[in-house]
Amino acid sequence: MKEERLSRRRLLCGGLAAASLGHPFLLLNAQPSGTTSGDRYPFMLGVASGVPRADGFVLWTRLAPEPLHGGGMGDAPVDVNWEVADDEGFRRIVAKGRAVATAELAHSVHVEVQGLSPARWYWYRFTAGGGRSPAGRTRTTPADNDEALQQLRFAFASCQHYEQGYYAAYRDMAAQPLDFVVHLGDYIYESSRKSHQVRRHEGGIPTQLAEFRDRYALYKADAQLQAAHAAFPWLVTWDDHEVANDYTNDESPRTADPAQFLAIRAAAYQAWYEHMPVPASMRPRGPDALIYGRYRFGRMLDLLLTDGRQYRSHHACLSGRSASPLADCADRFAPGRSLFGAQQEAWLARELAAPPARWTVLAQPTLMAEADRKRGSEHGYWMDGWDGYAAARARLLDALAEHKSRGGNALVASGDVHAFWAADLRRGDAQQGPLVATEFVGGAITSEGPSAAGVVNMLSKNPQLRYGRADRRGYAIATLDARGATVDFRAVEDEKTADSPVGTMARFSVERGAPGVHAEGS
Repeated sequence: MKEERLSRRRLLCGGLAAASLGHPFLLLNAQPSGTTSGDRYPFMLGVASGVPRADGFVLWTRLAPEPLHGGGMGDAPVDVNWEVADDEGFRRIVAKGRAVATAELAHSVHVEVQGLSPARWYWYRFTAGGGRSPAGRTRTTPADNDEALQQLRFAFASCQHYEQGYYAAYRDMAAQPLDFVVHLGDYIYESSRKSHQVRRHEGGIPTQLAEFRDRYALYKADAQLQAAHAAFPWLVTWDDHEVANDYTNDESPRTADPAQFLAIRAAAYQAWYEHMPVPASMRPRGPDALIYGRYRFGRMLDLLLTDGRQYRSHHACLSGRSASPLADCADRFAPGRSLFGAQQEAWLARELAAPPARWTVLAQPTLMAEADRKRGSEHGYWMDGWDGYAAARARLLDALAEHKSRGGNALVASGDVHAFWAADLRRGDAQQGPLVATEFVGGAITSEGPSAAGVVNMLSKNPQLRYGRADRRGYAIATLDARGATVDFRAVEDEKTADSPVGTMARFSVERGAPGVHAEGS
């Protein structure tokens, strides 16, 4: 298709349309005000919030009147005023202040609001350069030991290749009654796909900071993505495509020199920070950033958000660097191999050993259940997934078993593999061992999935995989209460159409105290 250059005015109109999708309060506050001309309106990339706590959250925006061409803000720092209200009309301002947007951080701001009340909705907005941002809505968490919360509802999503589809899934998500959103990675894609494109990246594969900034701006200018960001607080982690496909720690299939790759990783991590609603503590130092952590929602939920790329051991069983071929060898069972790295594994073990909330959700990048993918009697495993880190997975499942013995109820929320999966996670033997947790993979927002024949083969060879489907794109919604959990797979009818209908494709339940997949309506 002919490449279409996004005009500044069309980006503005799209962002304002996004702000109103699914939420009437946003429509009231979406229009820019002040003296800034439309072509120099600074809030083209919308607003977002994240990292919710009982007394506050992080508010984000980036000043970028020319988002696809470096931002257009020059080198001077700019004052950005922010305000938070406890009503959608902004009649009752409960917090306000001023941040400084600098060129060093692409004129992004990360405001860490504190001193608010727990378990309630707030509204926020920014002003700068005579213009006012669209309004966003966000929410604080219940206090750590709060027993009052009766139900908690959140979405989880991943894999949103811009070229492979429109973000109808986010339009649907923005209209849902959610408390928060978890994004599990592949927020941007560094590479292109030549087939089935409906829109195109601008530029080639990014390796420099300016190139990564423009790639994020392209994605974040999407109206439907802006709508979902403006509607709820988000918790975010990364996978591989934010940097380079199938990278592990300091090694990339595309870049032979580790020092050169770490320079690329530093640029990619910096751009990720500049475009995510995360606190200053997550700001990278060169190629390193600490982004994993625990988030508590009263006594209902402990959510453990992990980093599955930065610290992982290099791929096993492969003569080259690509993880694409299926393989098997003794090395994938080596005890020293880790997907999370020793420090993060130790942190995760401590968190799972702590007194549990009613539910624990382990939010992590890729299918955890064992999956023999080779057809016929032979065995083959994908080395970029948990099957390439078998000993580390065994350690984690042991920790989940101990967690269960103390009354914990664990769900694993996964992404990466461009398909919907529901799986039983068992300690020891993947097919016969004791059940310790239940896993759900929430599909992909747009990224193309494996073949139907491949899914059928995986289901036939791996009975622990209780459901699989890869012909539809979408996301998942989890609903937790004192009795159990339900997970809905929300599927887009046609991701190649921006206004495609979205509906529930499958629904599952998990009984509290009894892990395992139960399909509803079957």
